[in-house]
Amino acid sequence: MARVRPEIIEVIRKTADKIRKSGDYQWGHMGACNCGFLAQEITSLSKREIHSFAMEGHGDWNEQLNDYCPTSGLKMDDLISDLLNFGFDIDDLKHLERLSDPKVLRQLPINKRNLKQNNKADVETYLTAMARMLEERLANKVNLVELLEPHSALS
Repeated sequence: MARVRPEIIEVIRKTADKIRKSGDYQWGHMGACNCGFLAQEITSLSKREIHSFAMEGHGDWNEQLNDYCPTSGLKMDDLISDLLNFGFDIDDLKHLERLSDPKVLRQLPINKRNLKQNNKADVETYLTAMARMLEERLANKVNLVELLEPHSALS
């Protein structure tokens, strides 16, 4: 699961917002799909650049993630490395493309868990649930005593 960091949560929320506002969402386009939008947000690459990188290899995001090799020299593998270095893992990306992480889906009401991977409203719902889940984990990691200790020394 993605590292629990404010930057991760922020990029997930920005990606959800951009997908919601975009008229360019296309699940079949490697640069304008679920992972494509996340990659745009993290790397500042255009959808065309991402798609062009993907065309050097074969298959959709899932297949390219299965074939990922950080030393291949392929631009798509370098892009995947950027996403991993930012704090996501291979499974996060596979689940994002398919809207399938059971932990994220459990954040949604039972009647809202049947998400379609190529529906931009469902992608926004999934990303929002993922961000909320990570925010809860981050909040659980915060130790109020440690936060207050420096202030108590001033008293």
